[in-house]
Amino acid sequence: MEENTLLEVKDLRVVYKTDEATVHAVNGISFTLGERETIGLVGETGAGKTTTALTLLRLLPERTGRVLGGEIRFRGENLLEKTIPEMRHVRGAEISIIFQDPMTSLNPVYTIGNQIMEAILLHTDKNRKQAKERARELLTLVGINEPDKRLKQYPHELSGGMRQRVLIAMAFACEPEVIIADEPTTALDVTIQAQILELLSKMQKEKQTALLLITHDLSVVRSMADRIAVMLSLIHI
Repeated sequence: MEENTLLEVKDLRVVYKTDEATVHAVNGISFTLGERETIGLVGETGAGKTTTALTLLRLLPERTGRVLGGEIRFRGENLLEKTIPEMRHVRGAEISIIFQDPMTSLNPVYTIGNQIMEAILLHTDKNRKQAKERARELLTLVGINEPDKRLKQYPHELSGGMRQRVLIAMAFACEPEVIIADEPTTALDVTIQAQILELLSKMQKEKQTALLLITHDLSVVRSMADRIAVMLSLIHI
């Protein structure tokens, strides 16, 4: 592993097992991500991009998802060898993920403020008052107006663009070293997509975070990525 490499994936192989079949979702993917670097992971639907993202944080479905082999090294440590409690300290604090559908990613029964504060309280030594102030600051950073009002609102009270901005705020809350953005603009209209991508790029540069940008849109990675990795859809059952 090179000195400035944060994340190194080696020959990762992942399957989904059901009673009827075994689906090979990821077949031997390898790539590296350096400090403050942006890599675009591109491929058509079904190529295994989201499965790769979930595997990096050990978030595969417990009943069906299986890692058959390979390594995921973060700062030299193999994440596949870590226990679940150890992974909870990695998620959010060192590696964060922005999912593609903000409506299903945000909990509908908790306020925006509580959901942003959760990671801050878990991974830092801030008290609730300090965590709330940090949440307010994050909403301002991602361009959400009236942050005090938004902290008290629920996901369904915000527009799709605002919900996606909230997810970005949550991802950057503890200033992780790596952000995984999994199709972060899929559910948005074209105008809002451009705003969200501009915001993500701005936040990444300001916080000097490494970014793994997962998308099927080559025009997006052309404007944002330092390097591009392509996943092919080779369905094998």
